Amino acid sequence: MPEKPKTEELLLESKNFFEFHKKEIGESIRKGTNVIELDFSELTKFSNKIADEILSNPEETLRIMELAIEESGLIKNARVRLINLPDVHRIKIRNIRSKNLNELIMIEGIVRQASDVRPQVVNAKFECPSCGTVISVLQMEKKFREPNRCSCGRRGGFKLISKEMVDTQRLVVEESPESLTGGEQPKRINIFLKEDLVEPRMEEKTTPGSRILAIGILKEVPVPLHSGGLSTRFEIAIEANNLIPLEETFEELKISDEDERQILELSQDPEIFDKLAKSICPSIWGYEEIKKSLVLQLFGGVKKEHADGSRSRGDIHILLVGDPGVAKSVTLNFMAGISPKGRYVVGKSTSGAGLTATVVRDEFLRGWSLEAGAIVLSNKGLVCIDELEKMDPQDRSAMHEAMEQQTVTISKANVQATLRAETSVLAAANPKFGRFDPYQSIAQQIDIPPTLINRFDVIFTLRDIPNKEKDELIAKHVLSSHQKSGEDMIIPRDLFRKYVAYAKQRVFPKLTDEAVKELKDFYVKLRNAPVSSESAMRPIPISARQLTALIRMAEASAKLRLRDKVTKQNAKEAIELMKYYLMQVGYDYESKTFDIDKITTGIATSQRNKIIIVRETIARLEARLGKLIPVEEIEKELEGKLTEEEIEEAINKLNASGDIFKPRRGYVQRP
Repeated sequence: MPEKPKTEELLLESKNFFEFHKKEIGESIRKGTNVIELDFSELTKFSNKIADEILSNPEETLRIMELAIEESGLIKNARVRLINLPDVHRIKIRNIRSKNLNELIMIEGIVRQASDVRPQVVNAKFECPSCGTVISVLQMEKKFREPNRCSCGRRGGFKLISKEMVDTQRLVVEESPESLTGGEQPKRINIFLKEDLVEPRMEEKTTPGSRILAIGILKEVPVPLHSGGLSTRFEIAIEANNLIPLEETFEELKISDEDERQILELSQDPEIFDKLAKSICPSIWGYEEIKKSLVLQLFGGVKKEHADGSRSRGDIHILLVGDPGVAKSVTLNFMAGISPKGRYVVGKSTSGAGLTATVVRDEFLRGWSLEAGAIVLSNKGLVCIDELEKMDPQDRSAMHEAMEQQTVTISKANVQATLRAETSVLAAANPKFGRFDPYQSIAQQIDIPPTLINRFDVIFTLRDIPNKEKDELIAKHVLSSHQKSGEDMIIPRDLFRKYVAYAKQRVFPKLTDEAVKELKDFYVKLRNAPVSSESAMRPIPISARQLTALIRMAEASAKLRLRDKVTKQNAKEAIELMKYYLMQVGYDYESKTFDIDKITTGIATSQRNKIIIVRETIARLEARLGKLIPVEEIEKELEGKLTEEEIEEAINKLNASGDIFKPRRGYVQRP
């Protein structure tokens, strides 16, 4: 009978431990829950006996500890949840073997499927009709058990009087890709959750796609055969003791009082914007404007719901188009790492379903279920798409709705759903012919449809042009960072994330009249700038979409300084970045004006005007000369207005679009 004293000994030890650590119990009482988070390292310091016992015989020991808390009379029906287990107990799913059965293990992975939360019977009470005895039966297996016989000798026919139920849920967890080597297939395991681990707040963190660390007891699950018996081969599953989400959105990051003090101190620094910008990709030299825009993207604007029910997004989308070797992918990887719920995907190996959502057949529920893609999984985060131009055009079209409406609507099989996708998109693309041609419009060199380009708030072009002074600085920076094994961020990574989180949680700036005036003046002045070309079609330097982008950037600039008002200075910062971007991609050198059409459609207004003039001339000459029109006649007609090269270019464009064709050399004809 050595078992009894051992149990009592553990009970005493546990009571002593909780005497010393009343803080954990106090926190639970304050939150009004029966869950106590127990730091395993604290337990090891206090008593090796309990710690060893938990690892070798977890179920029994945890029950004794819960009993110790209940006997103290503070919390009824207590549940102990372990955190901070030593790394020795972290096991890859593929390495789980039968020797681990009934032991406490810790696994990390990505949730692939989550069943619905359903009640399960854990204890049922029966009454014997003959003698009235109440028999209680623990329900451990899948099959509902009734008592075999009563003490009075009766068998069967018992009356069920009550049953105790708890909520349960099943997760399928798959190994995370980082832990795999070479061509290994990721392995999966079932995890069973119950009671407080399936409460609604927790369930949000276990949606498919989220990363979790699960601590639990490995159990065997009997497999029933068709004949009714049990198979000799067992399945394994983990009965979870605790689930720790490894990804948090900026809204969920915990900020202590000490952090808050540091954050508020930082926000008073007049150079905070530059410091944050320099902390982004410190290994890359230069690109100040782009880094500033990336900082604004992390903070984001303010999401608004209007009185008529329509919404305007607060997220800022950025597109980087550049020559190879200007560190686009490095930037994207860095941004995906620093943003919680950041995802990095590559164009060629990404489908529309992988980006938005897909409907898959569910083996367990025998129906169809939804699996979310990258944009939906990084809701309230950032998705970085590399090599955007290599994506299939059909797949790319899936992004339109996600970027502007911030939802993903799916209607396939019997699944009709609209998923939230409040995600910022940072995309990178290469020019069509590998490198930029400085004399052609940007849009002609990017294989991306104008409708999608228009969805980006700012577009930057990264040119790799040799320049002695700049090259020396870059070489020095790259070589020194290799020497020192990487640059440090000016603002440490942890503080950087908490700073952004703090701003996103607490600061929602409103536009002031001065900022509104500044933005309005810039918009109106730019749209109505004097134009050198005397034509009916004026270039459109900036559209209303760019104005909303300006507002978002000005709001982000105010958020960054933790201010609740968008000042004139914030508006000016946004305007500077917008001017820089328009100067790079939307400047029409011929009419010497900004021209939004040059970005979105690839044809500048000045060029479009020439095409229209040539088309009208052809129509006029047709009435005089008949169907077949010599090119010489067109040139004679337009002498002094357009040069021969311009006429030839316009004719080629009209020929390409099918407005005219060339029946023979030197002649054109309208179809």
